[in-house]
Amino acid sequence: MSFSISQASTPSHPLAPYGWDDAWADTFAPYAEQGLLPGRVVRVDRGQCDVVTPDGLLRADTAFVVPRDPMRIVCTGDWVAVDPDGDPQFVRTLLPRRTAFVRSTSSQRSEGQVLATNIDHIVICVSLAVELDLGRLERFLALAMSSTAGAALLGDASRPAGHEGYEAHPLVLLTKADLVPDATTLSHLVEDIERIAPGVQVLPVSSATGEGVDVFGAIVGGGTSVLLGTSGAGKSTLANTLLGEDVMDVRAARDVDGKGRHTTTTRNLLVLPGGGVLIDTPGLRGVGLWDAEAGVGQVFSEIEDLARQCRFHDCAHEAEPGCAVLGAIEDGSLPERRLDSYRKLLRENHRIAAKTDARLRTETLREWKRRGAEGRAAMAMKRGGTR
Repeated sequence: MSFSISQASTPSHPLAPYGWDDAWADTFAPYAEQGLLPGRVVRVDRGQCDVVTPDGLLRADTAFVVPRDPMRIVCTGDWVAVDPDGDPQFVRTLLPRRTAFVRSTSSQRSEGQVLATNIDHIVICVSLAVELDLGRLERFLALAMSSTAGAALLGDASRPAGHEGYEAHPLVLLTKADLVPDATTLSHLVEDIERIAPGVQVLPVSSATGEGVDVFGAIVGGGTSVLLGTSGAGKSTLANTLLGEDVMDVRAARDVDGKGRHTTTTRNLLVLPGGGVLIDTPGLRGVGLWDAEAGVGQVFSEIEDLARQCRFHDCAHEAEPGCAVLGAIEDGSLPERRLDSYRKLLRENHRIAAKTDARLRTETLREWKRRGAEGRAAMAMKRGGTR
């Protein structure tokens, strides 16, 4: 084995390009003493994952980590401990996650699905080849701004020293900017997005002309970034542009609606030649909220600021007298579409939270019953053996 604790925090560590730092080295120290090897998951498929380690890339089975909670499943971006001498090789444990982008699944079980972990930048790609869907973008932003809370949901609320205070910063990329006919129109589109994305940088880019690519490359040149968006948004093309070679498969989007096919079928972690790590993801058809109330509050901060000026502290902003939110709609300073979107996302988030609580209570009750039955069976056997 070529890895040792003494070289864990040196800048020349072979995992440094993948984001390894002193904090990860400190967290991994107990596993190093067990003879395990650190690694970062670069791809997951069919119960196995590709893990880059100080000894190179290896294929590991995730069967050893089989949690009841689907949000603890091994994911692209995870840091893990693997047994270098195992045959087959297994992921032995997940290191606590700093951040995570989580959405709700499309199943009826109200479960979360982790799309990427240990990320510093959440890059939301919006194609300018089609009409802007502001509601969908608000949904993406709410999830992005809840990414730190998502890590705590994965059982990492008590993170080791050195892992506190991490958060993933959202960035909106307006891709295919070369398709916008003039600079004035493009400027107006940027302003439209900035109004619904408070404090978030909005950057037009074009892989065809190179517009904005250098700026984007500088932003993602440090830390780990994940590309998110619908099929046809140009994520893989942009990844290839930053990589300087055609690593990701790309297909043309349909002219009729600008949608593309899922050329990227797995989440892939790529090291950029200019520094930084990029996770490319398949196009997302659905983006269900998951524990995103804090993110919704940030995205719609102007509404929450207005709500604090309402006459009644429990104002529902429906028809109450002295409602500052309705007053802003009447004077035109707050678009009614914005309030409708805010209400919709809050309702959805509350509904998912209620379903999740109910599911957890049911599963806990089922576990208690199982243990009770096992206890009674053991007692019956014990009594039978003493007769």
